[in-house]
Amino acid sequence: MVGGGLIGLACAWRSADRGMSAVVIERDRPGAGASGVAAGMLAPVTEADFGEQALLRLGLASRELWPGFAAELEERSGMPTFFRESGALVVAADRDDAEELGRLHRFQRELGLDADWLAPRECRRLEPALAPSVAGGVLAPQDAQADPAATVAALERMVEVLRAEAQAVESAHGRVSGVRLADGGFVNAGQVVIAAGPWSPALDPGGAGPPVRPVKGQILELRVREGMPVPVERIVRSPRCYLLARPDGRVVLGATVEEQGFDTALTAGGVYRLLDAAREILPEVEELELVQVRAGLRPGTPDNAPLIGPGSTEGLLWATGHHRNGVLLAPVTARALAAVLAGEPAPGELAAFSPQRFERVPA
Repeated sequence: MVGGGLIGLACAWRSADRGMSAVVIERDRPGAGASGVAAGMLAPVTEADFGEQALLRLGLASRELWPGFAAELEERSGMPTFFRESGALVVAADRDDAEELGRLHRFQRELGLDADWLAPRECRRLEPALAPSVAGGVLAPQDAQADPAATVAALERMVEVLRAEAQAVESAHGRVSGVRLADGGFVNAGQVVIAAGPWSPALDPGGAGPPVRPVKGQILELRVREGMPVPVERIVRSPRCYLLARPDGRVVLGATVEEQGFDTALTAGGVYRLLDAAREILPEVEELELVQVRAGLRPGTPDNAPLIGPGSTEGLLWATGHHRNGVLLAPVTARALAAVLAGEPAPGELAAFSPQRFERVPA
C-alpha cells in the first residue's frame, strides 16, 4: 500500500486479515495528510447530493460497516476510535437556506433516507445552543462520527509501516513489479495499492495517472473553556459549515473547500469565513478557545466519486479520490480491495467507481 492515511492503513489491515503480506509505505507519519485534518463525519444522509446516488449507496454501505469495523479495531488494537452514533442535524440559518434545505429534504425522502424535517423550535429543543434565527432543519439520526486521528493510531498498531518515500510504481511486461523508493531502495510486490491521495497520479507506472487533484480544506479546532457546557451533542451543519464535539471537550469547525493546487497555507480569510458561518447558527462559538487551525488536501475527481479497484496495469489497484468521504468510505474500500487482492472478482458495488472510467478509449 502506498499511502499511510486511513484508506491505505485500512486496506493493509483487511488484506493482512486474509493472509496476505501487506506493508504500508508512508513518507511522513501515518495520517499526516487529509486523514489528520478530517473531522470524522460518517454522514452519508446529510452529504447526499443531487446526481450522486451511486456514491450515496456506497456511503450507506460503508456506514453500516462502521460499528463492526470500529468495535473490532478497538478490541484488537486496545485503542479507541471514538466512534459514536451521534446523529446529525442540518439547520437553515435563514429563509433562503430553509427553501434550499427543504428541496434537499424532499430529495432525501424520495430516496427513502431516514431524514425528518424539523421546525425551528424542534431544532432548538434538540440543540439548545442554536441561534433563535434558525429557520428549520433536517435530522438524520443514523449519521455518526469517529475520530480520524484516533482511528489512524489504532490501525497503525495493526499493520507494518515502512517510513519511506515512494517515487514510482514500476512494472515489467505489463505487470506491477514493485515500488521504487526515493532513497534508491526497491520494494518487490506483485500487487500494489495506490492510496496516496492527490499525489497518487504521479505514481502511475503508465505515466499519466487518473485525474485526481488536490482540494484544500482548512479546519479549526476549538475547545470548551472551564465551566462551559459542550455546545453541540450531534453533528450540526449549515450550508456553510459543520461543527462536532469530541469527548475531551474539543470542538471541530470545518471546513473550507478551495481549489488552490498543493497550497496548504493557513489564511485569515478561511478562518474568518468558518467562524462567521458558525456564529450565525451557534452564537456561543465566540466563547470557545481557539486551539489551532489546520489545512489538508483532499483528493478530488471530476465526478466527485472515488477511484476504487484495478487499474489498467495488471497488479495495480487504486484507492484514492475519496474527496470529502475518506473516513466514511474506509471500511467499504478496505473490504472491497482486500477481496480483489485475494483474487476474487471485483465486488459489484465498485462498478461505478472503476479507475478505468477515466481512461481514454483509443480512436
